[in-house]
Amino acid sequence: MSPYIVDPWAWQESWDRQQEAYLPDREHRFTAMLDTVDAVLDGRPPRVLDLAGGTGSISLRTLARFPAAEPTLVDLDPALLAIAAASLADRATIVTADLGTPEWRSALPHQEFDAVLTATALHWLPADRLGQLYAELRDVLRPGGVFVNADHMPDDTLPELTKRLMDRARDRRNARYAAGSTLSWSDWWERAGADPTLAPLVAQRHAIYPTGHSPEWNPPVSWHLAALTAAGFSEVGTVWRGGPDAVVAAVR
Repeated sequence: MSPYIVDPWAWQESWDRQQEAYLPDREHRFTAMLDTVDAVLDGRPPRVLDLAGGTGSISLRTLARFPAAEPTLVDLDPALLAIAAASLADRATIVTADLGTPEWRSALPHQEFDAVLTATALHWLPADRLGQLYAELRDVLRPGGVFVNADHMPDDTLPELTKRLMDRARDRRNARYAAGSTLSWSDWWERAGADPTLAPLVAQRHAIYPTGHSPEWNPPVSWHLAALTAAGFSEVGTVWRGGPDAVVAAVR
C-alpha cells in the first residue's frame, strides 16, 4: 500500500513548477506527444506505457486527454512513485522497475502497448544502454504503435546558437530562483525530505542513487533518430522542437 500523502496535488503542483523552470514549454511538448498518440489510435482508448514516469505528469495528462486510457507508469524512485500512486489512485498501474537492465519488462502488466511515452528522463542512461532500451521498447509496442521521447536533443546544425539559447535559459532560471518564484531541483528534494511521509522514501531514493543519477548525456537529435532506426522502427522523425529540446517519434 502506498504511503498516505496528505495532499498529493500540492506535490504535483510543486513538481510541475519546479520542472517548468527548466522547461518553460513543458505543456507544449506534452501536447505534441499526445497529438502523436492520437494519430495512431483510430478512436480507440490507448494503452499507454509512461516510462520513467516520476510523479505521473504524463499519465495524468493522458487521462485528461483520453479518459478511457489505460496508463502503466514505470519508475524506480520511491518518493516520486508514492506521489504518482496517490494522485492516480486506481486509474493507472504503478510499476517499480529499473530501466538500467532488460529485466524491467518482466514487471509489465501487458505484453503490448499502443504508445510508450517518456519526457526528460532517459538522458540519465549511458549511450549503450539507451540504444538497447530503444530496441526493447519496440518489442513492447503493438504493430503500428508509437514511441515518443521528449528530451534535451540539440540540433546538430546550430551548435553556437544552441549554446546561446541554453545560456539565456540558465540565466532566466537562476533569476527565478533568486527571486523565490520557484524551487530549484535541490530545493524541491530538500522540501520532500522534510515531509514526514516522504522523508523515509527520499532516504530510500538516496540509497538507490547514492551519488545522484549518472551524469546527463544529451546527444543531438540525429543520434536518437539513428538509434531508433537501428532498433528496427519503421518510421522515425521529429514531431516538435523548442530551442535545444525536441520530441522524437518512432513507429513500430
